[in-house]
Amino acid sequence: MSKTTQENPAVENSAQETVSNTSKATSAPSKSADATPKAASTATKTTRPRSTSRSTKSTASSTSTKVAPAKTTKPSVQQDKSMSQNTVRRVAIIGGNRIPFARSNGAYFTASNMDMFTATLNGLVERFNLQGQRLGEVVAGAVLKHSRDFNMTRECVLNTQLAPETPAYDIQQACGTGLQAAFLVANKIALGQIEVGIAGGVDTTSDAPIALGDGLRKALLELNIAKTGKDRLKALSKINVKDLMDAPKNGEPRTGLSMGDHAAITALEWGITREDQDALAASSHQKMAKAYEEGFFDDLITPFLGLSRDNNLRADSTAEKLAKLKPVFGKGEAATMTAGNSTPLTDGASCVLLASEEWAKANGHEVLAYLTFTETAAVDFVGKKEGLLMAPAYAVPRMLERAGLKLQDFDYYEIHEAFASQVLSTLKAWEDEKFCKERLGLDAPLGSIDRSKLNVKGSSLAAGHPFAATGGRIIATAAKILNQKGSGRILVSICAAGGQGVTAIIEK
Repeated sequence: MSKTTQENPAVENSAQETVSNTSKATSAPSKSADATPKAASTATKTTRPRSTSRSTKSTASSTSTKVAPAKTTKPSVQQDKSMSQNTVRRVAIIGGNRIPFARSNGAYFTASNMDMFTATLNGLVERFNLQGQRLGEVVAGAVLKHSRDFNMTRECVLNTQLAPETPAYDIQQACGTGLQAAFLVANKIALGQIEVGIAGGVDTTSDAPIALGDGLRKALLELNIAKTGKDRLKALSKINVKDLMDAPKNGEPRTGLSMGDHAAITALEWGITREDQDALAASSHQKMAKAYEEGFFDDLITPFLGLSRDNNLRADSTAEKLAKLKPVFGKGEAATMTAGNSTPLTDGASCVLLASEEWAKANGHEVLAYLTFTETAAVDFVGKKEGLLMAPAYAVPRMLERAGLKLQDFDYYEIHEAFASQVLSTLKAWEDEKFCKERLGLDAPLGSIDRSKLNVKGSSLAAGHPFAATGGRIIATAAKILNQKGSGRILVSICAAGGQGVTAIIEK
């Protein structure tokens, strides 16, 4: 989504309408399409000064095929409406839901990806009274999937009370999956192709997709087509004990190094200290514990399998306690990364409800915030030109340039804490004149941020990190923060495997 949601059609302010209070467990009953006001025929564009003349044009089909919904289905508002190619709408964040995140091989040991994401969707459906509604689409994914997870998101939708006519499909971009899913839904809403959709993600490392080893698999395939006894014996003779099983590997295919090993290299390059990492980790736990005590997450979480809050959270965490842990990544005395300042393997799922302002108004839902700008970047970590997890450092300045903003123009910053060292390396890079000039092509450093505005409700070091589910958690948290504040702007940043970074701006 380039500058999609900055160009805003004149949609009547819905402040005077009855809207759902998202701090409560239930919302106003959904309305049918019959009660929907017509879309404005002209658009009033609100623009910001841009620091560059670059622009990205979005296009949409000027016609659409109208299909009469089944009598038992409640169509979402103006789902089949045609739009002109020049109409680009704001994308509203209506709310989110997730199940508590759980450390691997614990509370969710018996739960599958489908179990967890279905529970997450059901919670969202109940919270926003979406029963029987045909939504534009549901987009989600998982990084670790079994063969049985074929068409996973669609199967999960069919497990819910959403109308079975709701389309759904899977995506995957490592840790950026959940956020990228939101971009896909948002783009279609912005272009008028759909009015409402759900984006999300799920992952389990407890129910790991352990499969037949490649050697055994090929031998069995050869056995399947064998015509004679001799051919069958020949196929079976190729089976090697070492080839019996294939399990997910904690390493980058191109380097063989784990994400933690890569992060340790980057931490060393940027001179990130153990003390600073432990301080950031302790702060994340303390902030999230406080948010739970204040009830911030009450309308963002659906209890699941006996959990009502993230079980990785340590309310009594301190830098002093974390300092006692031994390093698990890096080598020798220079090693600074521990299990305490790195995210653990985690199971969980999340999703967010996105819509046009018209849909929100017609269905009586409050708009928490808007998804306004997005950017995805990748770096060459294979050629050792950049650290594996440093792509957000490149994505953010590109996004800021298009938005006409400075790094300091944000009320809060939601930066995914894959490792404390990754967050600190990124922040240090933005402060570094040489990095910003030589690698980002900027005239001056982006500068520093107010650290008191960073991850104010805690982040991944406290909650845990089910790979594809982190994006949905962050979007829902950021939107609620802005809604409670009444206005503002939040920068969202997520690093991902494969040297990728996914970033966004959320505003109200």
